[in-house]
Amino acid sequence: MAKEVDVLILGGGPAGLTAGIYASRARLNTGLIENVVPGGQVAKTELIENYPGFDEGILGADLMERMLKQATRFGLQIHSEQVTGLDWKGAVKKIETDQDTYLAKAVIVATGSDSKQLNVPGEKEFKGNGVSTCATCDGPTSANMDVVVVGGGSSGVQESLFLTRFVRSIKLVEFMDRMNAEKILQDKARANPKFSFFLGHEVLSINGDSKIRSVTVRDRKTGEKKDLGAERVFVWIGMVPNTGFLKGHVRLSPAGYIITDEDLRTSVSGVFAAGDVREKGIRQISTAVGDGTIAAQSALHYIESFS
Repeated sequence: MAKEVDVLILGGGPAGLTAGIYASRARLNTGLIENVVPGGQVAKTELIENYPGFDEGILGADLMERMLKQATRFGLQIHSEQVTGLDWKGAVKKIETDQDTYLAKAVIVATGSDSKQLNVPGEKEFKGNGVSTCATCDGPTSANMDVVVVGGGSSGVQESLFLTRFVRSIKLVEFMDRMNAEKILQDKARANPKFSFFLGHEVLSINGDSKIRSVTVRDRKTGEKKDLGAERVFVWIGMVPNTGFLKGHVRLSPAGYIITDEDLRTSVSGVFAAGDVREKGIRQISTAVGDGTIAAQSALHYIESFS
């Protein structure tokens, strides 16, 4: 038999868990579906220094564990499942997974986003065997190695700074002719002798045999190609929203993000979106938490309108 809930949240990152906290505290029967482990990308981040309330910073995994404990304390039910089908045409929303069928009065989509890929020769072959998108996961096993990191945004530079605890050297490759990271992060990186910078360069291939040996890059101004010696490659070039399963079900932006109004309502009545999965200008943990709050309150008001 289908499981009936008041609110079903799809995604267990900061937005999803915050929505779970608010919905559960409002005494709504609330479930959350997460196909991996709750925490999202934040759980893979080493040190978070810009989330309010932690003056010395907090580990990403610790922050998400606290959110998870808080949410489940109020009654949020976590389900480790994969969404396989949707039927949102009626007043009651039907969500099918690889294990169950759910009927929900309201749905909050908070599936977040994943790392973009370079799509160059060697990336797929060395994925998980030298190519990584997680410094926390693979930094400790990169001790005394020469590494190439791709991406000069705030997340990429922050992760690269974490890598300096372990690696011998870091060659930072950025497609644009300047880094877009916060100034304080740029200053830290430039002051660290382990860094060398290849701005205005694009990655052409990741080379090796049984392991990575080098990365071929090209200067976008001169066209000059060069091989950068490396044993590991970390890629941080942006994110892609996890909305593939939503095509045809809800209105998306050209980039694939969910379009919402200020109350986080989507194009489908009774369906809301929160966090990095929705179209917006700033994507931070604090904005995801704010989204989760608004989405839960909007879902509550929606459900109460039919009471």
